[in-house]
Amino acid sequence: MGNLLILSAASGTGKTSLAHALIESEPDVVFSVSHTTRAPRPGEVHGRHYYFVSPEEFEAMVARGDFLEHAQVFGNRYGTSRQEIEQRLAQGKSVILDIDWQGARAVKRQLPEAVSVFILPPSREALLERLTRRGQDDPEVIARRMSVAVDEMAHCREFDHLVVNDDFQAALADIRAILRGRPEDARPVWVDIDRLLAP
Repeated sequence: MGNLLILSAASGTGKTSLAHALIESEPDVVFSVSHTTRAPRPGEVHGRHYYFVSPEEFEAMVARGDFLEHAQVFGNRYGTSRQEIEQRLAQGKSVILDIDWQGARAVKRQLPEAVSVFILPPSREALLERLTRRGQDDPEVIARRMSVAVDEMAHCREFDHLVVNDDFQAALADIRAILRGRPEDARPVWVDIDRLLAP
């Protein structure tokens, strides 16, 4: 049996890049493929990027209790299939779930053996720099994103482990150690969490 690893973070923290790097470097680690009601984008393949289903199919899956967690995002629905996870784990694969804190809470309720990791930025200044890097958003949008990020980080203490993404390769090594069941090999968390969360 493989391990189920939940990765969560505030937007702009580098979570998805870390998850992709982990999968590229570990042959027995895979992404969970979610179900969604949105239409495929160019190049997306059913069963590889998402399972694309109708709203009616999705609702039927919800009614049957097929999802470990599900959410609505910008008018579309997304869900993590229990069967998908169980099949991958039974194949000996470790599965990465890239979900928010609410999804992580729902999964942990049903699968308490899942290991949850919250990725933190090294500082508020670093997070603000990442959120403004694209240079396309006005200050009001950036301030709103920062506020949402702080709200997300407020739930970090609910997670089994915290990883600081101050150095990409070091953070990747920390997550790899946790996935392998050796969290003692990960670096200690040195950021001032209270300052990260200050209003």
